[in-house]
Amino acid sequence: MLLNMIKMLADSDSLSFKRGLMTIAGLLLAGAVVAAPASGPEILKKQCGACHLEHGKLQRIDDLRKTPEGWDMSIARMYIWHKDDFSAGTMEISKEDRRTLVKYLADRQGLAPEEAAPYRFLIERRPNSQDVVPNEELGQMCARCHSFGRIALQRRDANEWRKLVHTHLGQFPSIEYSNLGRDRPWREIALNQMVPKLAALYPSNTAAWKNWQGQKHALPTGSWRIAGHRPGWGDYAGYMQVAALGKDRYDVRYELNYASGNRVSGRGESIIYTGYEWRGDATIGNQKVRSVFALSEDGKKLSGRWFLRESDEIGATFDAVPDGAKAHSAIVAVFPSMLKAGGETMLRVQGVQLGKDYDLGPGISVLSSVQKNANEVELVVKVAGDAPVGLRNMSGKGGAGTAKVAVYRQFDSIRVEPEFGVARMGGGATPGVSAQFDAVAYLNGPDGLPGTADDVRLGYVQAAWSVDNQDEKAKAADDVKFAGVMGIDGLFVPAVAGPNPARKGRNNVGDLSVKATVVDGGVTEEAKARLVVSAQAWNKPPLR
Repeated sequence: MLLNMIKMLADSDSLSFKRGLMTIAGLLLAGAVVAAPASGPEILKKQCGACHLEHGKLQRIDDLRKTPEGWDMSIARMYIWHKDDFSAGTMEISKEDRRTLVKYLADRQGLAPEEAAPYRFLIERRPNSQDVVPNEELGQMCARCHSFGRIALQRRDANEWRKLVHTHLGQFPSIEYSNLGRDRPWREIALNQMVPKLAALYPSNTAAWKNWQGQKHALPTGSWRIAGHRPGWGDYAGYMQVAALGKDRYDVRYELNYASGNRVSGRGESIIYTGYEWRGDATIGNQKVRSVFALSEDGKKLSGRWFLRESDEIGATFDAVPDGAKAHSAIVAVFPSMLKAGGETMLRVQGVQLGKDYDLGPGISVLSSVQKNANEVELVVKVAGDAPVGLRNMSGKGGAGTAKVAVYRQFDSIRVEPEFGVARMGGGATPGVSAQFDAVAYLNGPDGLPGTADDVRLGYVQAAWSVDNQDEKAKAADDVKFAGVMGIDGLFVPAVAGPNPARKGRNNVGDLSVKATVVDGGVTEEAKARLVVSAQAWNKPPLR
């Protein structure tokens, strides 16, 4: 019909032709506006029903519960495995439909907050985190190829766990002959021993999920007072403004004020899955970041981590409480949080609905208090030379909350966090994975010895950073010369992948020792950590 209209108009005068084209464009635009986006159930039936729909019920899909990342990975996996199984276009899915489907599945079949809590480090992509495995046997069977968190962040009944074993055998038939598989009857152990254990640990039907489904979930809209720590940059406090854009979608504005004096602001959007799982994208300063937070059941706390979109190992912790005249008084941060005995210090107290009067405990007197605004107070305090050392509560009079501050005379020891780091070379289209280190000051605990479990953690301190070869083997290969460069802020940037002719064709891997040097009051303290610079990271799934 449109082709006939265009041909007819082309035979008429030019003015009629232009007007006609405008009419056709209007019809096309009107059609685009009228066409409503497909709903979650519609996309599920269209995209997944060809294989999973049986007698009006979606097989497999209805029997699973996962995080938003887990559902997104399932959709990607189905496309990769089955894109050539059907007629052209059947397995294609637009980005918008994919987002809608993940949202629908995560809301309907997600995880309750307490179910996801033990593995939030994996969801938040915290670098150098230690995987949590219930026992050695499950670690050998499940966590030798991927993190155990990928298992623990989903819920299935025994029949579905059994099908997952069959899926592994079907897609990865060599699994029975790989390390920790060929030395045992892998299939029999997986089906007869692992399935019952997984079904008991991570069942589909739980009281926690049933209770969460029945709750009225809080909204994150409004003003928030935020605080956190970014390794290499330091502590920060600031504000976040959240405005609704539609159902579970929000416009977000950030203002971050670092203890060092740096100020950055930004804006982005977020979405809430499952009633509490915040996922956001924003530009803060000149950096594109992603945020993964969890909203508390009562809506009074938001916590998690934000990180660079292209380098998720670089990021910051995040904690937030509601701001405003009706919000509860709270201290969110104190800059600085370490006070040296025998001196005077100006403290900047950051929080919500703060007062002017504070108690820092024995041996600390407040010389002056200036209230900058309802959320910021500047204190000048004097710490007596004989003030008790260690951590203590700083409390605001009149219910303004508490915060931890530390008193010290001299650092007893320094530690590097993490104590074992991993960096990966980059090259070509694959970016490298850097490693960020922090120096932390400690006091000896009751046993009087440094480096033991009862040591008192004071906080982060400035350090001078360097790297060297870890051992004689690394020294012989001169790893420190080729593996990468350590920055003044504790960020190690790995070298580009080889082979490197200067190393006789070897790659730029390395086994390095990281050293932090801290000077306080004329006394120098040193601490070391280990850094392995390894092969490129070819695959970086949302859940590793």
